[in-house]
Amino acid sequence: MNPLPPSPYGADAAGMICGFQFGPDGKGCPVDTTQAMAWLADGQLRSPAEFVWLHFNLAHAASARWLREHLSLSEVFHESLKDGTRSTRVELDEDMLIAIVNDVNFSFAFEATDISTLWLSVGPRLVVSARLQPLRSIDRLRDAVRKGATLASSTDLLVHLMHDQGDVLVDIVRQTTSQVDALEDKLLAGRLSKKRADLGALRRVLVRLQRLLAPEPAALFRLLRLPPQWIGEADLDGLRQSTEEFNVALRDMAALEERIKLLQEDIAGRVAEANNRSLYLLTIVTVLALPINIIAGLLGMNVGGIPLAQDGHGFWIIVAIIVTFTLLAAWFAFRQPRD
Repeated sequence: MNPLPPSPYGADAAGMICGFQFGPDGKGCPVDTTQAMAWLADGQLRSPAEFVWLHFNLAHAASARWLREHLSLSEVFHESLKDGTRSTRVELDEDMLIAIVNDVNFSFAFEATDISTLWLSVGPRLVVSARLQPLRSIDRLRDAVRKGATLASSTDLLVHLMHDQGDVLVDIVRQTTSQVDALEDKLLAGRLSKKRADLGALRRVLVRLQRLLAPEPAALFRLLRLPPQWIGEADLDGLRQSTEEFNVALRDMAALEERIKLLQEDIAGRVAEANNRSLYLLTIVTVLALPINIIAGLLGMNVGGIPLAQDGHGFWIIVAIIVTFTLLAAWFAFRQPRD
């Protein structure tokens, strides 16, 4: 089969971004919707390794309707496309795996909104994936298939996707660690400028990733306990390994989040210390200026009987009194308190 020409809109009339037919050798060959439907309609006995993968863009107006009208998918899958719940889960329905996987956008810029959802329906002969926005993990899987990656079964495709998602999470942890290291160096060097807000943004991203991805290992564990019969032992081992990788990535995220929290507390402590120092200096200035303000206020009253008004050295006497009281005030202000 010849590869399809690229669509200027990223999808065909049915909203399909790409499609691959996998043969007994595990290699994917590009197909369009017509070729995929013809292959699925052929009832002849095929190798268990043969299956079709169709990837759709849900932003296309025709994709959801085409999926319902032309493919025999679980009703749970169609309902999940309209469901507002985005928590990650993998469940078995009508001998098909329904997976809702959260992933980062292709143009991920460490923003809490750069996380979107991928819907998957995995059966022994057909794999359907759908997303609203370009996602990194599914695009990495598509590129791997185009470059000749070997997938032994439909479940192997899901395992490959989970490994790709784990690699993406590891890359995010590494990039976030590098940013936190740079912010920490600037904090220690005293060159902190609006970094507390940057740390807060990074922490929000990590918290959102953990909240959306944390249910996934538990869902996989439930699947591994009672898997469908068409999933082989090798695929189950791959799912177990991907679950362990997710747990490691989530633990690294939790440790990095705790580190960011400590840095935020350190910054808050330094800001509070600077504010206390400013208030202390302001208090000292107020105390030192108290004698001259009191004496000036007394001598400035427009009443009779002001002392030293006729004395030729009255000014210097008042200055001496002010200096004396100011020195006493400074001694009381700067003396070290005893333990």
